[in-house]
Amino acid sequence: MQIISSPPRSGFSASCSLSGSFLHLGFARDVIFRSSSPSRRKIPLRFPRASSSSDPLLVQAARGDLVSRPPAWMMRQAGRYMAVYRKLAEKHPSFRVRSETVDLIVEISLQPWRAFHPDGVIIFSDILTPLPAFGVHFEIEEVKGPIIQNPISSEDDLNNLHSIDLDKLQFVGESLKILRSEVGEHAAVLGFVGAPWTIATYIVEGGTTRTYANIKSMCHTAPHVLKSLLSHLTRAISEYIIFQVKSGAQCIQIFDSWGGQIPPNAWEQWSRPYIQEMVRVVRKECPQVPLVLYINGNGGLLERMIGTGVDVIGLDWTVDMADGRRRLGNKVAVQGNVDPAYLFCPLPALTDEIHRVVRSAGRRGHILNLGHGVLVKTPEEAVAHFFDVVKGLRYDSLFKESMVENLEPVA
Repeated sequence: MQIISSPPRSGFSASCSLSGSFLHLGFARDVIFRSSSPSRRKIPLRFPRASSSSDPLLVQAARGDLVSRPPAWMMRQAGRYMAVYRKLAEKHPSFRVRSETVDLIVEISLQPWRAFHPDGVIIFSDILTPLPAFGVHFEIEEVKGPIIQNPISSEDDLNNLHSIDLDKLQFVGESLKILRSEVGEHAAVLGFVGAPWTIATYIVEGGTTRTYANIKSMCHTAPHVLKSLLSHLTRAISEYIIFQVKSGAQCIQIFDSWGGQIPPNAWEQWSRPYIQEMVRVVRKECPQVPLVLYINGNGGLLERMIGTGVDVIGLDWTVDMADGRRRLGNKVAVQGNVDPAYLFCPLPALTDEIHRVVRSAGRRGHILNLGHGVLVKTPEEAVAHFFDVVKGLRYDSLFKESMVENLEPVA
């Protein structure tokens, strides 16, 4: 199948400009969120300074706008749980080929859109995709995963790095343009990147690891090398985010997937400042594009994550949504956090869990998602049910039901 690129919709590039002024998180004044459940704490969230009803539902929710229901998408939305993806992967067995060829990227990204019509369509890619564009070459083995032949362990190794060459990532830009044209205003097109710390773990360890021993040791044995690496990654990834936005991405998720593998005080030193700097740089050029931060195992980091300046914090399933809302207060919107295992449960149990999470998150500033990615062998019928349930929800009726339930006497 040949996909012809269409020019981006007129006006989309206005969301990313050099001259745009920036109000932190895009919020102008505080308002009080009122839960109809008397037992819930009232959580203040804030209106954005400027919003547009023409923006996709997901973008509106990320900015804190009043919406009729929570938008929903899933991490690892496209992939091995779908039969149509497995069939395509048999024909194109190389992951690098699938994630670096425009026609295949677009086709795979649109597979769940055609099947389930989520509120966010995320580009099929990988957090390691931009590495060769700034001097780090890698391969992906079917069993071992990513392999970096020349990991960085000394100051001399840093000489192999160079400024990011976005010309080598045109397949990403072209794919985002096509996705934006295909999806239109019916859903938000999502881009994503890895956070500097998470990307650095692969570059220092030479691939995936269970211990992170080399990079944790580097924090103490060669901190100047690690700081230089993280600073280089920060500049490169910031440019990559801006490139994605200019190509059509309407929201960006930052995956600090392995930020939860270090103690919170170490995360404060080795991850948060670099994410903060990325947010600062991106905000300067793209002030209206929501940024989402997700860390796997972030229960001990929630309050610290606020300081990065992102619009939305993703919660994994080990954090109770109501507790997460309480701890984060009015600083950010939230995303998540249904346990992916619920997609293997009877559908009524999945429905109840969706309702519980949505009620706990409140009526504003919530993007429904899983607490981690879709698991392999997840039934497609369950994924369809997930989206059917959320698209049938309405905040007015859901919270009216909650009030009635709380008023009913206990037998």
